[in-house]
Amino acid sequence: MMLRCAKVHKSYRIGGREVPALRGVDLSIDAPGFYAIMGASGSGKSTLLHLLATLDRPDSGEIWLGDRALHTLSERDATEFRRRGIGIVFQQFNLIPTLSAKENIELPGLLSGEDPHAFSARSAELLDRLGIATRASHRPDALSGGEQQRVAIARALLFSPALVLADEPTGNLDSASSEQLWTLLGELARERAITVLMVTHEPAAAAHCRRVFVLKDGQVTGTIESEGLDAGGVAARYQQCVGAA
Repeated sequence: MMLRCAKVHKSYRIGGREVPALRGVDLSIDAPGFYAIMGASGSGKSTLLHLLATLDRPDSGEIWLGDRALHTLSERDATEFRRRGIGIVFQQFNLIPTLSAKENIELPGLLSGEDPHAFSARSAELLDRLGIATRASHRPDALSGGEQQRVAIARALLFSPALVLADEPTGNLDSASSEQLWTLLGELARERAITVLMVTHEPAAAAHCRRVFVLKDGQVTGTIESEGLDAGGVAARYQQCVGAA
């Protein structure tokens, strides 16, 4: 399912003045895989992710996921599409503290009004694939940060979306857990033929991806074909992209 942004603009009004966040972003992904949006703080990467997630709408431009025009969705249609068509993983795990890991994974299904038992087998399968089957009955406060983020990833995969968006998903994890999560996201993209698009500022994270879209001052200033590169290689290419802008 192809993802395409064409001339996407977004500004915010702050203190009586208009501040541009995105200035005509063009971006295209035409095959499943693990991809990244990389940029410094204030580059517009989180704004772009929010638009792709239908959490906000562009001022102008187009965003397409397959044949679905995301930029034209009403608020109600966007909410429904976001629930089933897109998986979202945030830096904050956003788990319900009173629910078990399994219950947290199944929560989007319950909120959709479907049979509570309909997602039991699916959540069990995801818990097993993400290596946390033995933690199914544990509440978040009994899980490590890495385990909590795996639960959040499983929740994002509940409806088998074609697109998973991850906003700095390892920002609250140590380096070892981060490495495991980046590897896992790449494996899931390949195994399930889905697109995982991650926002990051870390070359080590981007090195796990197939391609990196570099943002600076609200514009895509270049792309990095990152397969085969280590963190140092990605960092060097990134500096070339932002330096040429």
